Amino acid sequence: MRIAPDYSKEFEKIAEAYEKSGGKADNLLDKRIASIIISGDKVIGLNNVEGVEIEAGKQDLGVWAKIRILKGKKIAMPIHLCTGFLGKEGEQRINFEFIIEDGASVNFISHCSFPWSTKLTHKMTAIVKIGKNATMTYADAHFHSEEGGVTVISETHAIVDENGRYSNTFELTRTRVGKLVVKMDVDLKDGAIANLESKVRGKANDEINIKESLGLNGKNAHGIAKSTIVATDQTHARIINEAFGNAPYSKGHIECTEVTKGNQVDVATLPVLKVTNDLSELTHEASIGRINSKQLATLVAKGMSEEEATEFIIKGMLS
Repeated sequence: MRIAPDYSKEFEKIAEAYEKSGGKADNLLDKRIASIIISGDKVIGLNNVEGVEIEAGKQDLGVWAKIRILKGKKIAMPIHLCTGFLGKEGEQRINFEFIIEDGASVNFISHCSFPWSTKLTHKMTAIVKIGKNATMTYADAHFHSEEGGVTVISETHAIVDENGRYSNTFELTRTRVGKLVVKMDVDLKDGAIANLESKVRGKANDEINIKESLGLNGKNAHGIAKSTIVATDQTHARIINEAFGNAPYSKGHIECTEVTKGNQVDVATLPVLKVTNDLSELTHEASIGRINSKQLATLVAKGMSEEEATEFIIKGMLS
């Protein structure tokens, strides 16, 4: 990938933010790796490789991008998506469309970095279409400022065709959340499999709202929706996990674990299971509570302070 001279300084700042979020900026310049770099409302870098077609353009307050993986292509190296915002205040809108054609396979690594923003609204909508016998994994990591002024609204709507595979993970664990709204839903056809997972850590007065939904609409469709939330201080969290068993021999499992620390946290989880086909099987697990006292005592006995032990356990849960 080549960065236009007009954007070279901007790329340096975006690369710095990318590194903060856990990415490796060198990957964004590797011609062997398909990638797209978005800064505010501009695409400042884009690279295609064989089997990958990425188109992108400017829209009101942001960017649209269409990413197609051609039929039967197995993309060996993950595609990197880098989204950043360099200003302190503003709004950013990103519309993605992912088309994974029949028999194709691809992994995406996405980093959204807003380390300098004090009042930002980031809105992302993704439409995902996975073809027959195709596979897509998508790992989305966020890094926000410690001001607590970032609002993220992320919506993903996926359709997985016959015997397709889809995995989507969202992670925001290293910085303040601010305000977060995540919605993920998937429509699973015959034999399709999906895994939806969110990991979020709230501090101060962060707000967390997550809704994950599995539509088991095809025979032998399988799905898991899992959320792990750590809420401290005055964090407010509302988690909804849904599974709808609409086809014979479909199986769904939803799981939510919320760990609280502090007398002013406000958390709630709601599992929703609905069966319209008596050959479908749905299960759920949900728990809200403090750090496991036995684990804590064991680590303290080995020489850790209570705070160190608590942090160790939390990091293990979110890793």
